[in-house]
Formats: sequence, structure tokens, C-alpha cells
Amino acid sequence: MRVSIFLCITALITGFQTVAAQDVPYVYEVEHTGKHFAVPQMPDADQLPVIHELPNALEGVSSFNDWAKRRSDIGHLIQHYGIGVKPTVEPAQVKARMEGDTLIVDVTVDKETLTLKSEIHYPKTGNAPYALMIGTDMIALPRQLLEDKPIATATFVSAQVNDYKQWGKHHERGEHHFDRLYPTLKDNGAYSEWAWGMSRLIDGLQQLGPEATKIDTKHISVTGCSYAGKMALYCGAFDERIALTIAQEPGGGGAAVWRKSHELTLAGKKLEDIDKTDYHWFLESQKENFHGDSVYQLPYDQHELCAMICPRALLLLGNPDYEWLADESMQVSAEAAHCVWKFFGIPDRMAWSIVGQHGHCQLPQSQWPIVQSFIDRYLLDSREMRDER
Repeated sequence: MRVSIFLCITALITGFQTVAAQDVPYVYEVEHTGKHFAVPQMPDADQLPVIHELPNALEGVSSFNDWAKRRSDIGHLIQHYGIGVKPTVEPAQVKARMEGDTLIVDVTVDKETLTLKSEIHYPKTGNAPYALMIGTDMIALPRQLLEDKPIATATFVSAQVNDYKQWGKHHERGEHHFDRLYPTLKDNGAYSEWAWGMSRLIDGLQQLGPEATKIDTKHISVTGCSYAGKMALYCGAFDERIALTIAQEPGGGGAAVWRKSHELTLAGKKLEDIDKTDYHWFLESQKENFHGDSVYQLPYDQHELCAMICPRALLLLGNPDYEWLADESMQVSAEAAHCVWKFFGIPDRMAWSIVGQHGHCQLPQSQWPIVQSFIDRYLLDSREMRDER
């Protein structure tokens, strides 16, 4: 699967039309810059063409000005065929307040209210407003990477939106808190709902401002590991206010492309492919429509989920010791997605590191430097870099 090479060659050929790297934003102040674009046509799954190679993330893009629409189109495809709708929320539907160091956000839709709470832990160094790292259910990165840095931390508690867990008691589709607000979206996968919840926390931070929260909303990072690594990836892809996404061992359905994973399964590998993932996370129709060789009719693949984060910063972390994580597929995905950042002259804003000989979600010290580099550059140093530019 050499599509990544094709995409990079295409970028080099047409790249003369791209903007200068210093003019490409690091982050945005709105959740979705392509909100005004029309939804593209969504054919029935059996009418979609067979595409054996990875779809071209840069289809129709000749300059950075084209990217907002292309990114919006990819997002609509992922929602329609993969995870379900992430509904739009108007500012008047959100009411935020601080109780001590806890951010509380009430979201009201049709007289139903969902409440999110997240305690913010402030650093002992530096001055407010602080950069913020939000863990999806937890921060699995070693605490040493954040100690003695002016970075606040918080946790997005996913169960406040959708309490599905792989193990233990949980509600079923149609029974989650999210479903009270959006009963017509009961078929959604958890990842669209969790991405929605993360965005509402950011709404609250923006609404209150740094005087109340002590947080610089231009320097927000999300991170998580395993199923929560997927969650971090979807949250970062679907909210352009997130400056840095660190997806740790996200596995199939995260960064790993479905097409390559299908090929590896046929070759005897036992990994998380489109037939063997957890369908509480996705639309059940995804498996019905794209199982087996039908995966080649999927009009996008996971490299495009990664690419949606461009021009913001993305770091993917893998662990090849766990075959189930499908890191061979994540490698293919990362190479293809990286071509988008390269096309816009900002290749240093996206990277990946796949290192073994350690436990699941136990980041080895050999990966600490690249993580530290991204944290320093895109949560801390980048604000000085932007000032200079």
C-alpha cells in the first residue's frame, strides 16, 4: 500500500501554490472553521466505488485556502458512515461556572440539561493563564513529563456523556445522558458523543475566560491511551480549538487504517480490524456496510481522521508488542496523513513513534523525548514562536 508515497509526490508537484508555513495557524478560536460549507452528497453504501488504495486526503486541494472545505467534507464522511453525528451547539445553550477549581458546564437542548464537571489542577510554577492538558478519562503519560512546567491538567470524564465501558455495567444505546438531549441520535457511536462532550468543556473555558479559569484556551492539548487514545484522536480531529493531540496506542478505529488492517487479517494477523472492533464505539451500520472486502468501499480511511487535525499538532504513539493494536496499519496511516502537513510546509507539526518492549499504556523512557518536544513546542514554546512571527 504505497499511497503515502503517491500523496507526497502529488504534494511536491502542486506545492508551489501553498501558503508560506509561517502563515499557517497553529490553532483556531472556533470549533469548526468549515461550519458554513454544505454537506457533501452521501451515496448509499452499496453505491460507493471500490477503492483499494487509501483515499486521497488532499483530493481537490491546491492551496491552504482549500483545506477548510476538504477537512469539513472528510468530517461529514466520518460522521455519516463511521461514528454518527456530532451535533452543533449554540453559545446560548451553554452555561459555565467555576466552583473552586472545578469547571462546571451545563448544556441544555430542548429543556433537557446535561452537566459536565472537570477539576482543573494548576501547576506550581509559571503564571496564569496556563496551558491545559486534558486527559480523556485519564492522562496516561508519565507525570514526570509535566512536572515543573506551567501546564494545568484536567480530565474529561466520558461517562458524564456516554457511560459505555468495555467491562462492567453500562447503559445501552438510547439510554445515555447524551440521548436525553438528542433522542434522534440514539444510533450514534460513543466517539461522536465523547467528542461532543470534550467540545462543551472547551465552550465553558472560552465562555468564562482566563480571569475565571486561569486557562489559555489557545494552548489546549488532549491525550489518552488505548480506547481513550481513540477518544483523544476524535476529539482533536473534530475541534479546531485543540492545539495538540497526543494519541497513545489508539489501535484499530483510531489511527490505524481499516484497509491495511483487513489485509493483515487476511494474512493471519490477529488485530482490531473493521470486523473485530467494539461497535458501541461506532455506528453499527459501519460493520453492516463495510465488513470484509466491503471495506474497500469505505469512502475515507483513518489517515484522514488524523489529517483533520492539520494544521494543528499531532503525535501518534505506538507499541508493536501488542498485535491487536495494528501498529503496522498505524504506520501506513501516519505516513499518508503526514503528507498533508508536508503539503502545507509544516511537516514538523505531525510525528509518530512506535516503540516496543513495554506494557500497554506504559510509555517507555525512549519515547519521552519526542513527547516532551511536542509538549514544549506546542503548549509552551509555540506561544513565543507565534509572537515572533
